Amino acid sequence: MTATAKVVADCYVDSVRLLEATRAMREAPGVDWAWALMATPANLEVLFDEGVTEGLDGAAANDLVLAVKGTDENLPAALLRAWAVLFEETSSAGTGAPPADARPADLDDALVSASEANVAIVSVPGPYAALEAHKALTRSLDVLLFSDNVDLADEIDLKRRARSLGRLVMGPGAGTAVLAGVGLGFSNRVAPGPVGVVAAAGTGAQEVMTLLDRWGSGVSHVIGVGGRDLSAAVSGAMAEAAIEALDRHEGTELTLLVSKPPAAEVAERLLGASRSKPLVAALIGLDRPVDTAPGVTVCGTLEEGAAAALGALGSAEPDPVGSLGADVAMAATALSPSRRRMVGLFSGGTLAYEAMVIASRHIGPVYSNTPLEPSWGLPGPGDGHVCLDLGEEEYTQGRPHPMIDPEARVELLRQQASDPTVAVVLLDVVIGDGAHPDPGSVLAPVVAELVTEGAAVVAYVLGTDRDPQGFERQRDVMRQAGCIVADTGARAALAAAALINRDPALVHHELSAHLSM
Repeated sequence: MTATAKVVADCYVDSVRLLEATRAMREAPGVDWAWALMATPANLEVLFDEGVTEGLDGAAANDLVLAVKGTDENLPAALLRAWAVLFEETSSAGTGAPPADARPADLDDALVSASEANVAIVSVPGPYAALEAHKALTRSLDVLLFSDNVDLADEIDLKRRARSLGRLVMGPGAGTAVLAGVGLGFSNRVAPGPVGVVAAAGTGAQEVMTLLDRWGSGVSHVIGVGGRDLSAAVSGAMAEAAIEALDRHEGTELTLLVSKPPAAEVAERLLGASRSKPLVAALIGLDRPVDTAPGVTVCGTLEEGAAAALGALGSAEPDPVGSLGADVAMAATALSPSRRRMVGLFSGGTLAYEAMVIASRHIGPVYSNTPLEPSWGLPGPGDGHVCLDLGEEEYTQGRPHPMIDPEARVELLRQQASDPTVAVVLLDVVIGDGAHPDPGSVLAPVVAELVTEGAAVVAYVLGTDRDPQGFERQRDVMRQAGCIVADTGARAALAAAALINRDPALVHHELSAHLSM
């Protein structure tokens, strides 16, 4: 196997396009590993660990690197694929350098040709993101701050300034938004409707907007505010601003707030304030009472939140049971008594968190790289239940996010196939804009191996039939591989717990109560 790298000096490319270029190279025949990156010291260290060193002398943080490993004769074609993704509109692949107008421009220069813009998307390395976001606020723009690793003090300053200007700063790490029907980042294609979503959780926002769409409603806007927004330090600055904006929005009849449990003082302020429109708060795993104003409903799962929103609008709520109980009962009879462990392998961090909250109430501690309790961190006991958020940095450094590249989970799935203690593997399949074009086709063969070896697999497909991958098509692929396919992420987690306990009645009991635990 050969490794090669192409360096393009002084050519900044944002993280979204880097992920697209990485995927293009990885899909080339004969490629074992590939990465499109900026040559920061941390990224170069990963390249050196991968054995990619040639041609990197003198590479600096503002230089683009296309790195690939595989069969000699296939590497040039892989590099050309990435080149086409990055520069196809402005350059032919054979010139050897990008055109001058592909070189980085600051935000002020970029806005010269975008005078009608009202939202700026900032996707630069974290240490530089706050400055660009401040520039956008100065231009009276709302900001979608896609960048991670933004200093907490910078986030607080940005959001305080945005509040004073009447603007929104969505993020940092805001990977999902739908503004006036336009999806930004990782998003799903959903019908317009009366529910406005405010979310401090990316796949949490995707889950509720797709459930609302599939259950016959739709969304007016989806506003991501970043995972730290409802902390005591940030104090819910943008969540409060977004809720107020949706209260004023003519096309929004109800606001649905999605988050892990907020700081107590933030919850008291947001949920105790009088609003002109109903507010439903889906606070995943909330274990304390919250005093609420009239018209405010608090739920403990994403499914409950979406169902409560429908109920408040007078719409029909979904079938709480369906065929899941029967599917679990059939699978439970085939499980060997020696198989007692659950393993969750998730691409969506919020879905992983919700799954751990639900499953742990029925099967005990679930150990994780993002644990619910400090004592439940990795490594747990050898016979313990495990749930991994594979979108965290330790799993994505040097490779694409698992929503973009399902291959990230294939090897981990194969490891479960060879473990005779694993009873059930729980996984999500997230589709939509920004996600892999056909994740089911990548995951299904190894899922079939797991089922053949005697484990059960429970899968949840997050998406809609409007999404380019096709919601029902992806579900059918997973079913044909032998999966139990649940209708929501919460139901998938409950099915996994029922299989561990060999208690199919658990599914019927809990789903009949809409997973109110």
